[in-house]
Amino acid sequence: MQLTYRPYHLQLKHPFTIAKFTRTATPVMLVEIAHEGHVGYGEASMVPYMGESHETAAAFLNKVDVSRFSYPFDFGAIINYLDEIAPGNPAIKAAIDIALHDLDGKLRQTPCWQLLGSDAALMPPTSYTIGIDTPDMVRQKVLAAPDVKVLKVKLGRENDKELIETIRSVSNLPLYADANQGWTDKQEALDIVLWLHEQGVQLIEQPMSKLDVDGNAWLTENSPIPVIGDEAVQRLPDVGLAAGVYHGINIKLMKSAGIYEGLQIIKKARSLGLKVLIGSMSETSCATLAAAALAPQCDWADLDGPLLTTNNPYIIPGFANGRWQLSNQPGLGLNEY
Repeated sequence: MQLTYRPYHLQLKHPFTIAKFTRTATPVMLVEIAHEGHVGYGEASMVPYMGESHETAAAFLNKVDVSRFSYPFDFGAIINYLDEIAPGNPAIKAAIDIALHDLDGKLRQTPCWQLLGSDAALMPPTSYTIGIDTPDMVRQKVLAAPDVKVLKVKLGRENDKELIETIRSVSNLPLYADANQGWTDKQEALDIVLWLHEQGVQLIEQPMSKLDVDGNAWLTENSPIPVIGDEAVQRLPDVGLAAGVYHGINIKLMKSAGIYEGLQIIKKARSLGLKVLIGSMSETSCATLAAAALAPQCDWADLDGPLLTTNNPYIIPGFANGRWQLSNQPGLGLNEY
């Protein structure tokens, strides 16, 4: 078994602004694991505020002993081994996990989504994200959006209502909203959530600081739309802490260290009565297909990476009726140009 990797910079179509950050590109690490004539592909998307980089990813990968990955793969034992190497580093751990799942599907001649127990017919529509920007740019972004069924808008600054009103001037699509911990007062947060509900917003992600447990719980209790924990929910142990604080959670493979733990998070959330949104960072088709393999088991999807970037190194998967199309190819179904 052989592991190789290469750094890559994924370029965004527009500067991407959320409550506290702006970026124009995202460093990713593209990973390949070869075994018995097959190659599994993985990806780490490392948004800077999560603390990973090309340097930290390479340092971690250089400590990984792939001879420990005997087939058939014990994914639980593998993630435990990766966690023993070093704490944190969830994105590069996800890259290894995704590559091994892709390889497993190819060795078994079965699509990953089938091996994970997903039903392709239940694929939810994916939202298309509109970052914080000037009214003119917001209108341009909305009008240039692909054939999507849901828009997602980033909030968390003083111009939240202006952003929503600008979108509503050119689109009546349902909206998801994400404040990225940008709100600080629970009563003001409730006031804006009540107004967002009137504007057709169907959920709100991480309205206040993940540390404000009481404030988020109070807002959840009083909100007419689902309140979703994002930054507050990283790995599996966080899910139990979200019950009673949020209506649901946002799982991202770059937070959960990959597909295996992502599936465990979904199962744990369901056992606690939590809704599930599957989201993403800025990602290529590789990580998008990995998340799409789990998406039919979730209530909502926000997997728009290939729609927001300009230099995806892989072919964009099939996309129709606002949904990613799962193929019957073995593994992830990823195709190179």
